[in-house]
Amino acid sequence: MELRQLIYFIEVAKQEHVSSAAESLHVAQSAVSRQISNLEAELGVQLLEKDGRNIKLTHIGKLFAKQAAIGIKAINNAKQLVDEYIDPDRGTIRIGFPTSFASNILPSIITAFKKKHPDARFHLRQGSYQFLIDAVKNREIDLAFIGPVPSRDPDIRTDILFTEQFLALLPKSHPLAQDKTITLLKLMRESFVLFPQGYILRKIVEDSCLQAGFRPIIPFEGEDLDAIKGLVSSGMAVTLLPEVTLNDNLPRDTVKIKISQPEVRRSVGLITPKHRELSPSETLFYNFVKEYFAYYDEYKTQA
Repeated sequence: MELRQLIYFIEVAKQEHVSSAAESLHVAQSAVSRQISNLEAELGVQLLEKDGRNIKLTHIGKLFAKQAAIGIKAINNAKQLVDEYIDPDRGTIRIGFPTSFASNILPSIITAFKKKHPDARFHLRQGSYQFLIDAVKNREIDLAFIGPVPSRDPDIRTDILFTEQFLALLPKSHPLAQDKTITLLKLMRESFVLFPQGYILRKIVEDSCLQAGFRPIIPFEGEDLDAIKGLVSSGMAVTLLPEVTLNDNLPRDTVKIKISQPEVRRSVGLITPKHRELSPSETLFYNFVKEYFAYYDEYKTQA
């Protein structure tokens, strides 16, 4: 069994079309067909079958494709490990991050890291709270920024980088816009715009409102942070957002106000796999991030 056969087979399984797979692989269609035929002959089973103009995996083909993909990923990880051992500064670092990190924190960290390690490469994946946890466990990414930091998960290691408050974001025309601080109860009758159900930021806000004694009115939902801010800017709704999302990106015609009761906070940190060592490049970035945030809370207090 050759590595090339597995690569060709996995691509065909993904494309469900031999010619499309050949085009993606930049090889002749006949070469792809020949290698897969050789693979089936060696295994003694049929992995693919025709489905009109396309093809589909047989039952055993699906099982084999899943394991073959794991094997290819392991080989690629092994090669990356060797490359990074030779020169950690030139490695590829796969990072996961939440929406709240996209516009400010993550670009700042990467910019600072690249100044010290200009040849480092990054593969960035934005995702939901549970996606980031699962992706680290499944080796789809090497490490992830996350907030709040999960606890008691036996498969991941956690490092808290800083804690932050949630702030109320209100239209400038709002009657409370001039207040320095407000209690959450004062927003009881307001229309909220929040992330959809299943998003951790939505849960934090809803739980805080329930703690304050009311269930928030949520006529608007959105997955895009800028869209949520835009709806507040238009005067249609209010929202609560992590402080980091509002530090340097406050929309026009809005104000941010501290919440005094209950105090809405979250921890923000890094998650890494507990049962495998980070590669040299990953370790380089991991240590840099911890140093970067060593005085972050102190800096925010002085700012």
